[in-house]
Amino acid sequence: MSNFEDADTEETVTCLQVTVYHPGHLQRGIFQLINFSKREKLPSSEVVKFGRNSSICHYIFLDKQASRVQFSLHAFKQFNSSVLSFEIKNLSKKTSLIVDSQELGYLNKMDLPYRCMVRFGEYQFLLEKEDGESVESFETQFVFSPRPLLQENSWPAQSPVPEDGSFLSGSTQSSFPTEMDENEW
Repeated sequence: MSNFEDADTEETVTCLQVTVYHPGHLQRGIFQLINFSKREKLPSSEVVKFGRNSSICHYIFLDKQASRVQFSLHAFKQFNSSVLSFEIKNLSKKTSLIVDSQELGYLNKMDLPYRCMVRFGEYQFLLEKEDGESVESFETQFVFSPRPLLQENSWPAQSPVPEDGSFLSGSTQSSFPTEMDENEW
């Protein structure tokens, strides 16, 4: 028998493609510490954190508007499933995380669909999962978008999440300021 016949069958690996956009990236280099040129393989047991703290986060944003630890992704396997899924958790005390149209407050988490938009502040992330067979590891692949993802992917236009983290998920917002009495909040 040859080495080829004895070799283990190579499993395909789940890949999470993350397309990123921020209007200030070109001027401030917000994503310059993220490798856009190749896929990165990570163990499935690792909780992957995103934020500005380089000693805690795996993916770093060079932006004071981002929290030290903004959010995390964790791979897991659903019961009776052979493929990896992911959950996202908001780790920012100041800013809500919007996943599609679902608002996540501090420490709220949810399962990621195969394709979704994640937003906070002026950040926009399009996450798309490509299934693989391996449950030991997964890969991430980052893509930079020069244009807002909400427009590019025909996502419903929504206003950015304010810096104070408040977001009214069911509100219809006018382009004109509205005066409100303090008891109307």
